[in-house]
Amino acid sequence: MPPTFRNFIFDWSGTLVDDLGPVIEATNAVLGQYDLLPLDREQFRRSFRLPYHEFYTEVLPHVPLAEVEALFSTAFDAALTPVTVLPHAREKLAWCAAMGIRMFVLTSMDVTAFERQLDAFELRGFFEATYAGVLDKRAVIHQLLANHDLDPAVTAFIGDMTHDVETAHHGGIAAIAVLTGYNHPETLARARPDLTVTDLGALRLLLDQPPARDLPSHVPA
Repeated sequence: MPPTFRNFIFDWSGTLVDDLGPVIEATNAVLGQYDLLPLDREQFRRSFRLPYHEFYTEVLPHVPLAEVEALFSTAFDAALTPVTVLPHAREKLAWCAAMGIRMFVLTSMDVTAFERQLDAFELRGFFEATYAGVLDKRAVIHQLLANHDLDPAVTAFIGDMTHDVETAHHGGIAAIAVLTGYNHPETLARARPDLTVTDLGALRLLLDQPPARDLPSHVPA
């Protein structure tokens, strides 16, 4: 039967908002600055990872992270592809609010950009607390759980990247992977999430179902 969750910790990029387009634009702008070839969408989803300093240390080993971050931030702000709320995200948050589920955000996204999006998309009111600019989410997850007295047995981290799944495992909470974001499904599968769904709409429908004998490990579209 579908598990009963009382607390959801959400990733932001690729989970609640679609900013993959501008992130790829900005990443390629950084790579181009150092005469490296751009990544297409498929290449990016198979190679990019968090913590992002590990990715950039691999592809630009001699460039200081602060320099990379400054270039990326400028290119992201100038990107032509807009950032949008992902389909089903707002409905999922409203469903959680109606069910009395506590909600939080844990994201590596730049704090200023995150706060701007949070207000622009009018999503701030859904969350009890938000944690942004977190380079390695594994270093924060235990403190987040303790700060808000969250019972790991009824808490899940919902995200689109292997790092989110690894963070959930590190925190002793359920890992729910969504296929709407940065990591290719094959890459995500290798992290062994407890549950994989195509999007937040599928997750809402699953958790709205009456008790069933078996919980599928993957929910199709």
